Amino acid sequence: MNQFQTDDEQQELTEVLLDRDDTTHTIDDEQADDDRHDFDDGIQSTRFKKLQKKLRKEVSWAIRDFKMIEDGDVVMVCISGGKDSFTLLDILLFLKKIAPIQFEVVAVNLDQKQPGFPEEVLPRYLSEQGIPYYILEKDTYSIVKSVVPEGKTYCSACSRLRRGSLYGFAKQIGATKVALGHHRDDILATFFLNLFHGGSLKAMPPKLLSDDKQNVLIRPLAYVAEKDIIKYANYKKFPIIPCNLCGSQENLQRAMINEMLREWDNAHPKRLASMFKALQNVAPSQLADRNLFDFENLTLARDDNERLFEGEKIQAGLTEELDKMGLPINPLVQNFNPKFTDTPKQADDTQDSDKPYKIPVINPLI
Repeated sequence: MNQFQTDDEQQELTEVLLDRDDTTHTIDDEQADDDRHDFDDGIQSTRFKKLQKKLRKEVSWAIRDFKMIEDGDVVMVCISGGKDSFTLLDILLFLKKIAPIQFEVVAVNLDQKQPGFPEEVLPRYLSEQGIPYYILEKDTYSIVKSVVPEGKTYCSACSRLRRGSLYGFAKQIGATKVALGHHRDDILATFFLNLFHGGSLKAMPPKLLSDDKQNVLIRPLAYVAEKDIIKYANYKKFPIIPCNLCGSQENLQRAMINEMLREWDNAHPKRLASMFKALQNVAPSQLADRNLFDFENLTLARDDNERLFEGEKIQAGLTEELDKMGLPINPLVQNFNPKFTDTPKQADDTQDSDKPYKIPVINPLI
């Protein structure tokens, strides 16, 4: 058994992963004792154990909520050498061991031939951990440098070339799911990039069918905050490989958005969680997309019940014009609802007749 997981914790994660309430697939000690993919490295920190459990649960919830992984899947994890993809691979390998279904995990890296890229790091690490992998070599670096004008950002062209190569390879080897390491903050940053600069309300979906319908993309870290991934990667001491192609471009719009999100998170710790929840709670009728909601054919469905205006009186002006329009000259008025007053108003109470009714003030913090 994993040295940091009790039987109850393993069963809880198993049930969350596939929304199972039964215990027929409980993992026994012999199954869980395989330490080939045990990346805990003897870390004894209580904070690490809590963080690890939190991340595993959040990934499990995302997989369950969006049905990301099914029985028989071959999941191709795109690993770049960054903290996000290392964390994703680590957690998926753990869930693979305890899940009551069978699925395979294979790591795939695209070596884009960037100058100074340490080609030996990933093969050595993956081999030492017993993780099956492919390293694809393709000089997209030179292509990006040749097609992007000097001073412009490389990210868009680089990611398009990278995606095309990886998606094609997934089909070639028969991988049924392509797992990407985008986390919650990446999804929010993409939302604001599209909002501020693209004129659209869209982000990165946790699960996506590619445009050519040849691949299903999943983002199991969709519920995970970047700050937790940073802590986790530091504990695990992953051999992080920085991106030197665009890392020196300081004025990237995404970098500016990320800094904005970090400032918000520091000042208002629950704000990012609330924003991500908003992406899951969309009200099309409250926006303005005519393709998403049929504003043109909205029709009234009034009944015969008439609700009179509650107040003191109604003053009507230019009554002849109102009459021509077929509108009432003297609309009826009913007494203001007494539940909003401090004391009931008496009919013969002339002393307080000029005092306005008071509407209670609701504390917005309650």
